[in-house]
Amino acid sequence: MELDVDGQSVFAATGGRPFDPSLPAIIFIHGAGLDHTVWALQTRYFAHHGHAVLAVDLPGHGRSEGAPLETIPALADWIGRLIEAAGLSEAALVGHSMGALVALDCAARHGEAVAAIALLGAAPAMPVHPDLLSAAEANSHLAFDLVTSWGHGPAGHLGGNLAPGLWLMAGGERLLETAKPGVLFTDLRACADYDDGMASAAAVACPALLVLGAEDRMTPARAGRKLAEAISGARVEVIPGCGHMMMAEKPDQTLDALKTLL
Repeated sequence: MELDVDGQSVFAATGGRPFDPSLPAIIFIHGAGLDHTVWALQTRYFAHHGHAVLAVDLPGHGRSEGAPLETIPALADWIGRLIEAAGLSEAALVGHSMGALVALDCAARHGEAVAAIALLGAAPAMPVHPDLLSAAEANSHLAFDLVTSWGHGPAGHLGGNLAPGLWLMAGGERLLETAKPGVLFTDLRACADYDDGMASAAAVACPALLVLGAEDRMTPARAGRKLAEAISGARVEVIPGCGHMMMAEKPDQTLDALKTLL
C-alpha cells in the first residue's frame, strides 16, 4: 500500500492482507541498504494472525520516494510520523540492524506511540569498518560483497537452507544492488554516527525483546546482551548457528522468537 509522509509517497507491504488500523499494528523496519522484502515470512504470518502489518520502505529505499535520511533520530521521528499517517495511535516496532536502532530510538523519543519493540541483530553502537564505509561511499560493489560476507553466518556461507537451491549470499547481493547510489553509504554512516544507544535503552518503557545471532560478526551477541541489560524488563533470544541476517538464515526460529512478544 501507499502512504503519504511529509508529502512523499511511502510504500509498505501488508503481508498479503488488507491493512486494518483497528487491529494491533506492527511496523517492520529494514536494515541498511535493504527494503521491505527481507520480512516476507514474518509479515505474512502476523498479517494472517490478527495483526495490521506494515513492512515499510524507508525514504529513498525500495519503492519509497525521497532521499535517505541521514541520522537515526531523523529516521525515528519519521517512523513517528508514519504511525500518524497510517491512522494508528500506537504500533509495535520490529527492527533489524539499522532498523533496530531506529526502533530503539523511536521507543525512547515517542514512547506514547510504541507498544513494544523487537530488536534483531542489535547493539548499543554499530561502528562500521573504514574499508566498508569507503567502498560504500564510492558506490563500489565491494561494499555489497563485504556486507553479505560479514552479514551471513554458517548457513549463508555453507548452505543447508530449508529451501533447496536457495543461495543466501547471492540473494543478499542482488537486493543491495537494487539500492540507489549513495543509499548504503548514508545508512552505514547513520549507524556509525549513532552514540545514544545506551541512553535510549534506559528511556524505553514498553516490553522489549532482542533476537540475536550466536554467530553474528556485525553485531555480536555479547553486544546485544549489553543493550538488553540497559532496557528494563527486556528479554533475549539467541539463535544458534545464525549470523546477522536471521530473517533469511533462520526464518522459522526468528518468527518463533517474535511470536513470544507480539
